Formats: sequence, C-alpha cells, structure tokens
Amino acid sequence: MSPALPSPRAVATAAWIAAASLFCAAAPPLRAQDLARFEPVPARQNDFALTLESIMRGSEHVGQAPVGVSWSDDGAWVYFRWLPGGAAWHESRVLYRVPSAGGTPERVDDEEAIALGPNLAPGDVSPDGRWRSTSFDGDLYLVERATAAARRLTHTESRESNPVFSGDGASIFFGRDGDLFAFDIDDGEIRQLTSVGGPEGPEEPEAEGHKAFLEEQQRELFEHIRVRELREERGEEQRELREAGRRETLHLAQGENAQDFVADPSGTYVAVTATRGGFGAGRQTDIPLWVTQSGYTENTEMRAKVGDEQGVSRLAVVHTGTGETTWLDLTGDGSDPAPESESESESESEESDHRLAVASFVGWDETGSYGLVFAVDYDYKTWRLYAYASASGELTLLDTHHDEAWVGGPCFGFGGAGCMGWLPSEASGSMPRAWYVSEETGYAHLYAIDADGGDKEALTAGDWEVLGATIPDGWDAFLLQTSALSPFDQHPWRMDFDGSNRVQLLEGEGSFAVTLSPDGRRFAVLHSRSNRPPELYLAEVGPGADMTQVTTSPTAEWLGFPWLQPEIVHFEARDGVDVPARIYRPSDFGVEANGAGVVFVHGAGYLHNVHNWWSNYYREYMFHHFLAAQGYTVLDIDYRGSAGYGRDWRTAIYRHMGGWDLSDQVDGAEYLIREEGVEAGRLGIYGGSYGGFITLMALFTAPESFAAGGALRSVTDWAHYNHWYTSRILNLPHEDEEAYRQSSPIYFAEGLEGHLLMAHGMYDTNVHFSDVVRLAQRLIELGKENWEMAVYPVENHGFVEPSSWTDEYRRIYELFERVIGDGSGASASGEGG
Repeated sequence: MSPALPSPRAVATAAWIAAASLFCAAAPPLRAQDLARFEPVPARQNDFALTLESIMRGSEHVGQAPVGVSWSDDGAWVYFRWLPGGAAWHESRVLYRVPSAGGTPERVDDEEAIALGPNLAPGDVSPDGRWRSTSFDGDLYLVERATAAARRLTHTESRESNPVFSGDGASIFFGRDGDLFAFDIDDGEIRQLTSVGGPEGPEEPEAEGHKAFLEEQQRELFEHIRVRELREERGEEQRELREAGRRETLHLAQGENAQDFVADPSGTYVAVTATRGGFGAGRQTDIPLWVTQSGYTENTEMRAKVGDEQGVSRLAVVHTGTGETTWLDLTGDGSDPAPESESESESESEESDHRLAVASFVGWDETGSYGLVFAVDYDYKTWRLYAYASASGELTLLDTHHDEAWVGGPCFGFGGAGCMGWLPSEASGSMPRAWYVSEETGYAHLYAIDADGGDKEALTAGDWEVLGATIPDGWDAFLLQTSALSPFDQHPWRMDFDGSNRVQLLEGEGSFAVTLSPDGRRFAVLHSRSNRPPELYLAEVGPGADMTQVTTSPTAEWLGFPWLQPEIVHFEARDGVDVPARIYRPSDFGVEANGAGVVFVHGAGYLHNVHNWWSNYYREYMFHHFLAAQGYTVLDIDYRGSAGYGRDWRTAIYRHMGGWDLSDQVDGAEYLIREEGVEAGRLGIYGGSYGGFITLMALFTAPESFAAGGALRSVTDWAHYNHWYTSRILNLPHEDEEAYRQSSPIYFAEGLEGHLLMAHGMYDTNVHFSDVVRLAQRLIELGKENWEMAVYPVENHGFVEPSSWTDEYRRIYELFERVIGDGSGASASGEGG
C-alpha cells in the first residue's frame, strides 16, 4: 500500500507556516492588514504541528497560566502558582515567587510552600497596618507584616475562619462551630460573642378537661407528687438566677444554619446570615461514575432540578452583650422575616413573594453606626440596598432596581452581592456614604448615596461597564476595572470618590487584571492578548507605566507558530443590531477557501468571547486555525445573552433561549454567505454546554441554515438544569411552561434534517448525562437517522484528558469534512486527505 500523499491544501499550509516564520520579502499571499496581526518569531521555530492531537494536548503546549497572585506583606516578593508548558497534562501548578523588582521566577519547594501557608492565605490588616490576621488549615495566625513572622493563635480540632480585626485592633473576630468569637491579642482570651441554636422546643400546654382533673387528683392524694413539684419549682428558680445576665440564644428555624457573621468595629453588634436549603435542597440526582478503582459503579449525588426546593436566606442583628436579636425585614412588603416554627417555615416557603434568594450584610461603616445590607427577591427580578442604623434598629431603603427579566450584570457577583461598600469617613462628610454598582441606565455603573438615602450621585456613565471596583488599603480613590475604551479590552483605572479624575493606569490591547502591592505603588499584572495566554508582569502604578514581563508559559515550539489575532467584525442582525464576531479566514493561512463555513457558539450564555484577550476556549481557538488551514471560514459570535454589552444584550434571551441567541447564529451564517463567499447549504455549527444547546436548536429549528452540527455536553431540556441559572431566565417550569417549551431542544427534535453529532461526558455533574440520553430516546422514537452519539465514560462537564479532547474534535472535524467539506482537507492527524 502506497503512503498517503499530502493534500494540496496541506502542502499550501506547510508552505505558509515556513514562509511566515521568515517574514522575508517574498511574502506568502496574505493581505497587508493580515500581516499586521502576526508577531515576528525566530526563524528556527514553527516546530508546532497543527494537528488535532497536538492541539488537544492543550496545557502541555501553552502551560497553565499564573493564578493566585499575591504580594508578601513586606512587598519584597510576588507569589503565584504556575506550570510552564512542557509538563504533562495531568501535572498541577506549583508555587513560584519573583522579587518585586522583577527577575527570573524561582520555584518554592514543597516544604517551604507549606510553611508559607499562613503568610499566603488572605486576611484582614490591622488598623495600624502592622499585623494581618489569617486562617490557614482551620487555625488562626497573626502575621507581622514587616518581618513576615507568623504567630499561631489557635490549634484546635474546630475550624476557625474569617478573622477580622476589631476597630481598635485589640481583638480578632472569627467564626467557629456556628458562632462568632473574639480573640484578645494581648492576653489570648477568647470570648464568645453569639449563641446560635436550633428551634426552641414547644412549651408544654396546660392540662385541660379530664387531664387537668387527673393531675389535680394526683396532687391531692400523693405527697410524693407535691414534693417533686416543689423541687422542680425551686430548681427553676435556681436556673433563672444562674442565667440572669446571660445573653439570649438566637434560635434558628428548622433546617436553618448560620452562614456568615459580620461584627461592627466595637464587637457590640453582629449581623448573622441564616440560610435554609441551598444546593443540597430538593431531590438530588444520582450521577454514576463508571470507571472506578474498585470495579464497581459509584454514585455521586448532585443538585436538584429547577423549580425544586431551593435555598432562602434572612438576616438578624444580635447585640453581643444581651443576645437581643432584631430580624430585618428586607422583603419590602412588611412580611415577617422570622418564622417561629417548623410548620410556619414550611408554609413560608410556598409564598415566593415573601422569600429572599439573597440576604447579605455587606459591612459596617468605620464607626459601626450603619450597616450596608443587600437583598435579592426569590425570583431575581428585584434587588434592594438598605442602610441599617445600629442605634435605632431602623432600615432605610437607599436604592432598588427592578428588571422585568432578571437583575444581574458584571458586578452582580455569584448570588448577588458584589461591588459595594462604604466610602472612607473623610470622603463622606457628616453622613456615612455608600457606594454600589447598578444597571439603572442599562449598563453597570458606579453610584454613591448617603446613609439616610439622600444625595444619590452617578459616579460613572456611558455605553460601557464597570467590571470591578474596590477601595485599596491606603488609597483615597477607587481602583476600577472597566471596558470604557472598548467592549473588547479591559483596563484598570483610578478614580476619585466623587467620580472625577478617572485615569487609565495601564495601556494596550487585551485584558489587564491587577494585584496591588501592600504600599499601593506597584501592580502585579496578569495580562493576555487574543493570541497569547495570561502572563505575569510587574509595573508601577501610574498612567502609561511600562510593564516588565515575568513569566513565559507556552513552549518555544508553540510560540514559534504564527497564531492569529483574530479580526473582529460586525454583521447586521435581522433587527438591525450590529453583532460582533471573530473571524478566521483560509486566506489567513495562504490557502483557497473550500466554500464551507463553520459557526462556533461559546458556552455559558452570559460569557464574553469576542475580545482582544486570551479565550477560555483556547483549544477551540487553535482548532479554528486548523479548520481555516483546511479551507473553512470560521465565525465565533458574541450572540445575544453574552456578557460585555449591557443589560439589553444580557436579557435578550428572557423567556426564550433559542430566540435571539439562535437568530444571531443564523444571521452570522448569512453574513458568511453574503460577505465571505461561503456557499449556501455548506455551513456547520458546533459548541459546548450552552453552545451545544444552541447547536441542537439550530439543527432542529433552522435546518435550512446548517447542514451539520456538533452538540457537546449540551442542555437538551431546561426543566432538568439547575435552579439559580435557569429560573432567572425562564422563571419556574410549573409557572411558565411556555418559556420552557419554546426554549428546550427536546420539543423540536422532529425538525432534524441535517447531520448531528452529540458528545457528552458520562460523569457530567453540571449538564447531566441523562439530558442527552433522553434526547437520544426521543430521536430513536422519531425514527431520525442522521445522528450519532459519542460518550466519554471518565469525563465531567469540562473535559480533562487529551485523548477525550482529541476523539471529540476528530469526530467534529470528520463530520464537517463528510457533510460540508470538499474532501481535500487534511486528515484528523494532519496527513493528506
């Protein structure tokens, strides 16, 4: 048998790679604007093989980018976890450090890394800046910042957590065993500040009728009964005398737990968050693990489905001296926030209007006079921000925001509370002043307001978003992360507390995530571009500061390949809206287009993937190079529902996933036909998770647009997904059946005409394997033929093993070659077709 010869397209691709490495005068057939998107590389490189097997080895080539960046307390070192390329895929990041002035990163050996645990753990800084309190491995430590000496404060079997200094710096408040304690730094005394218990036992009712007659008869006839009653009365009197002056117990309802404690600076008042239910509530789903060491199938219990019993929360403020408790009414309707019995608690859970998905005590102001409280309704359509006055116990509504779809945005945070706090006293005047982020204008922006609800002020404005906001220790300004320059770039900014003097601190394309040094003068920066993964840099804090690169994660072979900075294009959707997308053209690789196009759909729904920084979908990024080198034109769309473009874009999928988000894919396909020379009838689509869901909807409801699709780990029926994500967008399945029917692919399976590949991990704890099994049965009963299913026994939602990645993408590529390609592309191994 003769050896297979390379295809003409494979030969052209190889020639392009060689020519691109030289950048000589005899340039390959690339447009000038395309050449500008490549970076010069040394002539000896381009050893990276653009094959599926090589691409899917992932981190072995690009490394594992630095994470967990932190400064030593004295500012001398920057620590981070990192794994450069060249290591096996199953290796984990290890601890490195680099001097604050820069230099070559040095690995910290395992023993020293363990010893440094208390120093590297996050913690609270004392008011005088001398100490930092941390919790490491369940015990408390006090770190002297100037010397980095760590003093162990506790050594117990209980887990101490969340240490915070008192306002005078003399004590550390911390949590242990469901209560809040104070550790006196000078003498080591530990005082309990709260007493949290379960439901109070019901009082025994007084006897009536024949029972009362029998009790009185016993008392009359028997001295033994009369003496016992007398002893019980005297014992009760003694107990009351002993307990006089003790703090009252905070009794929670049945099934509730105290999840969070926030003490005021003096330790006089403590806010307690009580939660019931949560991820463990409702009927759990069994997820089998098929390939095990024991040889037996093992089950993991995972989340309930949307609409089942879910978590709720409420807030109390406790006086630590007396235990007197005030439950806060955060519902906005005057309902009782404190169920008194198990039965009342259960009945309350049936009244969704009186429940809170989020009740969060954000923090106290510097004096402890006011607390900032955030609440989100159970249906996620309204949030409210309150100021709580500790002296009077009164709540003042500062602001509220209602969205007919659901409240959210980039600063909303998991669960709801994010990007809010109190301004320093010197910036507040006579009244404490709160700051927070709201989508009031349709974009996430920063606001400030007095604790009495007066003088509300917008600090930022425009068709861009505040992505993060903090007030660093020692700063008299905000440190912001925004998309002010472009939705495709993210930069840090400094801004005064009144919104003035907003200054960009780092410049260039891409994303810049910064960690501030203890003295507030230097940044450790994680910076990435679309064709380079995040690397660690060091820079001074100031406009236009130069950055010094510290790490280089990818291998030299990978860096030697001329990876594209994909062009960002816009196409007009059917409603006239401009939709952004990344495009990969065959001409970028010096080959002729084969007339076929592929649309990629990113996952998560609310995720940003069209931008100038490194994508989480970096294997797909490389796969798109491979497809384009075989003649396919690839479009990667930030469809409606994606992050980065404001409220209207975010909520366009309300009550209809598979509506505007799908039509954007169809309109993108039309753009490829109209502007890029792709032939009608020769379009494929693929994506994972939410992208898999859209792929199914595309093949089932838009068969005229897509002839082939790869649906990976896809949601097939939203009634079987989780509550916190799905209920926001589609409401509850038993209350809004129409939304679930029009959004779930399983109801449209009869529309399949093209060729479908479904690929799913059998141990998927997010989108359960049963999703795709149910759809398979539906397709079987409908008699559909042009579909196949690939299963991966050891994989969870995010694949890990390169062999699984390679098999999955080999199947996708071969599907496209078979259905929409022209047969001239390379084989999945990179050899001639």
